[in-house]
Amino acid sequence: MSTPLALSIIIPAYNEATRIERSLAQVFAYLSARVGPSEVIVVDDGSTDETVEIVRQFGRTHPSSFVRLVVLRNGQNRGKGYSVKQGVLHARGEVVAFTDADLSAPITELPKLTEPIARGECDIAIGSRAVDRRLIGKRQPIWRDYAGRLFNFLMRMITGLRFKDTQCGFKAYRRESVLPIFQEQRIHGFAFDVEILFLATKRGLRIAEVPVIWNHAPGSRVHMVRDSVRMFVELLKIRWYDWRHRYSDVGALAARAPH
Repeated sequence: MSTPLALSIIIPAYNEATRIERSLAQVFAYLSARVGPSEVIVVDDGSTDETVEIVRQFGRTHPSSFVRLVVLRNGQNRGKGYSVKQGVLHARGEVVAFTDADLSAPITELPKLTEPIARGECDIAIGSRAVDRRLIGKRQPIWRDYAGRLFNFLMRMITGLRFKDTQCGFKAYRRESVLPIFQEQRIHGFAFDVEILFLATKRGLRIAEVPVIWNHAPGSRVHMVRDSVRMFVELLKIRWYDWRHRYSDVGALAARAPH
């Protein structure tokens, strides 16, 4: 039987060769100093640069008896949601977190998410830029801020969820609680966060929205017009799937949860 791990951190990566090594160094330093046996799962989403080679080289040059480095490859570009799903399904940690490769939310903010889960206060903790905007250091371009506010408005109208920020790439989950939900996940694009929160809310999981320090990092992979349209369509799909009963009912999900 494999040794249980305290924490798994998933990093979805697409063409992150310019910063993945620096980000891994920060994550490894944090885990080595603050956490017990843990793992970092980098999920490469069909990168065309040297991302995978850099990650593997980092593993060879930074061996650790406390932190296990895993590299998963999608083979082709499947989307951020697909990458996070693969990471969760492969994770061994009791708590599973994911962070964007640019570490816009510093990895040192992670206890704000993991500790409430460890204390049994919630099943999911999501980092939020909107709960306390004073924690935002370097702000994103104003057009992205307005686009984010519009998306949140549409998300609330379509799904009925009341979170202020579903799209911050910094979240943590109690693995045994969310594994059946990620198995149900159908959205593979950027709106996958909403689908997971939508299903978790329907299943009665406890979700905490937590203010975190956040700094905009240049080099976003989001295409303003194309991805905004796709995300809106994904919101409609979530509601459609639910209306058409494409998601399993609560009892079926509970039966599939690990015990």
